[in-house]
Order: sequence, then structure tokens, then C-alpha cells
Amino acid sequence: MSFDKALGGFRPVSVPAIGGAEYEARVGALQAGMRAADIGAVWLDASSSLSYFLGHSLGLSERIHGALIPARGAPVHISPTFEEPKLRSLLREDGHIATWQEDEDPYALIAAEVARIAGEGAVLALDPATPWLFAAPLQAAMAGRITVAKPLISALRQVKSAAEIAIIRTAMEASYQVQKAVWQNLRAGISTSETCAFISAAHKALGLKPLFAAAQFGVATAYPHGVPEPQILAQGDMVLIDMGGVLHGYCSDITRSYVFGTPSARQRELWGHEHAAHAAAFKAARIGAPCEAVDLAARDSLTAAGFGPGYAVPGLPHRTGHGLGMDIHEEPFIVRGNRTPLAPGMCFSIEPMLCLYGECGIRLEDIAWMAEDGPRWFCPPSASLDRPFD
Repeated sequence: MSFDKALGGFRPVSVPAIGGAEYEARVGALQAGMRAADIGAVWLDASSSLSYFLGHSLGLSERIHGALIPARGAPVHISPTFEEPKLRSLLREDGHIATWQEDEDPYALIAAEVARIAGEGAVLALDPATPWLFAAPLQAAMAGRITVAKPLISALRQVKSAAEIAIIRTAMEASYQVQKAVWQNLRAGISTSETCAFISAAHKALGLKPLFAAAQFGVATAYPHGVPEPQILAQGDMVLIDMGGVLHGYCSDITRSYVFGTPSARQRELWGHEHAAHAAAFKAARIGAPCEAVDLAARDSLTAAGFGPGYAVPGLPHRTGHGLGMDIHEEPFIVRGNRTPLAPGMCFSIEPMLCLYGECGIRLEDIAWMAEDGPRWFCPPSASLDRPFD
């Protein structure tokens, strides 16, 4: 086979998008949290949290636009006047849009809207994705009555509903198909650029929006985020393929490492240590356990094999994982110091990469989700170096 032939075998995947009732429940849960914390309104910037709560997406620009969620009542959208017609076409449900002209102060407008919908003296909580370019003048306009919305937003977003789990599963299964097709169709002399082009095209063929594609061969696999220059595949090279797509606003993320050709004894040994750390992390993911326990299990496994300690290289130089949802990196983060208890509905990566600069790197990244009785994989993890997709 070839990459071109493989593309012909892909068909768009299908799964229901998030429905209106779920959006309403999300806003209701956020408002309940606001009332408990004595917060008058939450500002949602042009971020994934705006999409999470209200179901539409805006691109970040130099002009502030987004939405205010009051502790009680309907959201208020904020927009430059000339963008109002486009914004109204994007709204899932029609609602009030407060607008500002180019020569007017949008921050004064937002402060006035907060007073109108939440009362004089109300506190405004800011979306953690709000740029400082907007946060600073908002703080001035609100006379300092500003707090952070991250605890409220993260508490809701890091626990996925059944509908979210279904979307992520479908996206992950699609990316798994692409990973397997890459493994089946690699050939000596192919470039990382060609491989990445196939990954993007394959995600499009499966009905996903390509998010990223990373291919590393040989020594370049040692670097967690790759190197600037492309590589050409040769027999005996370690291969690292990392990719992700977006389906109904939710991300996939999956990495596979294997050898092109016959692995050496050294490569088998290193891959085995990575595989053991990956399995140890999954075993540690138990309901009620702190997120840091998963990181510690992976790191202890590699330390026992002679790597590290801590973040030292050769070893694991970064956290073991990150949450996955509408952002590819979100809460909960699987890292030392995060005492957040694992709870049903949480989704996160397990990717304790083993880095040996100047030699190779091995990363097995899979996404786990927490069921009521413990962790589950969205896709089958690699069972062996020789047959990574059995």
C-alpha cells in the first residue's frame, strides 16, 4: 500500500454533537458556583470556554469580544458594532448583544453591563484565557472588583459528560486509524514532511479538522517537540508519530513509537522501559487518587530502571500527562504537586516519554478516561515493539 491508497479507505466518522440541554445545564452549573462564591458575573473571552458554555466560537483579535454570564439570568454578548451581524448568525440561541463603536471604550461598556445584570459593586470573574491586554483595562473599569474564574470553569470542564466521552472516543479512534496507516505505509526514504502531510489529509478524510501532526525519525525522536529540520527515514530508525484532530470541538491526541526495520537489543530495552512506565501510570490512576500519583508511578518506574531521577535526562523531562477536551492541554494536569483527586469523567493523557538526547526518544501516549470503577483506554495501547497495533 501507499499513503495515497490508504487515504482512499477512510470515510467520515459520525457521532452526535453536544445538544442544547447540555449547554443549558453547563451554564446553570456555572451560575450555581458563582452564587456560592458571591460572584456577580463571569467574563468568557474568545476562548474554548465560550464554546463550552454557549456553543459558538470566536477568533481572538485585538478587539475584546465575548460574553458575560450573570449569576442569574441570560448571558450578554459583547461585540464591536460592525461584528454584530456575524455574531448573531453564530449564536446557538438569540440573545442580547451589547456593542461598542471603534471610538468608544469597550471596558466601560462591560463594567456598565455587569452593574446592570448583577448590581452595583458586583464582582467580575475573568476567564483564565483572557489576555492581559484585556484583563488590565477590565480591572481598571471594574475598580478592582475582579477575581479569577478558573476554579469555577475548571471544576466543570475537567469532568466530561457521556456525550463528551463519546465525541472524544470517536475522535481518538479516528486518529488511531491514522496512526496505524502511517505504521503500515512507511518506507525507506520518506520524509517527515510527507508523513505529516498524510496525517493531516487523513484526518480531513475522516471528517476531523487537523489539529497537529508531528513525525520524528532517528536521533530527532529524543526531543519532545521535535527539531526544526525534516528527516529522511532509514532502516533501524526509531520513529515517533504524534497527532491530533478536532471533532465537534473536541480534541484527539495519540503518540506511537516503534522502530522502522529490525530493532536493536538497545532499542528493545529502552522501549520496554517506556512501556513499563506507561503501564505503571495507568495502574496508579484510581478513583480518589491524586493526579500526582500517576506521574509518580511513571517516574518511579523509570528511576528504578536507571533513568532520571526527577526530571533529569536520560529520563522523563516533563509531566506525565495533561487533560484533554476542547483544549488539547487542559485540567487535570498529571504532574507532581497536583493533588486534585481523580474522579469519574476525567480524561487525560498518559505519556511518560523516555528521552536520551543524542540517541533517541520513546513516547507512548494514550488518553485514559475515568469510569466509575477506574481508568479505561479510549484506544488499545501498544502491546509490543514489533506489533504496536495488535
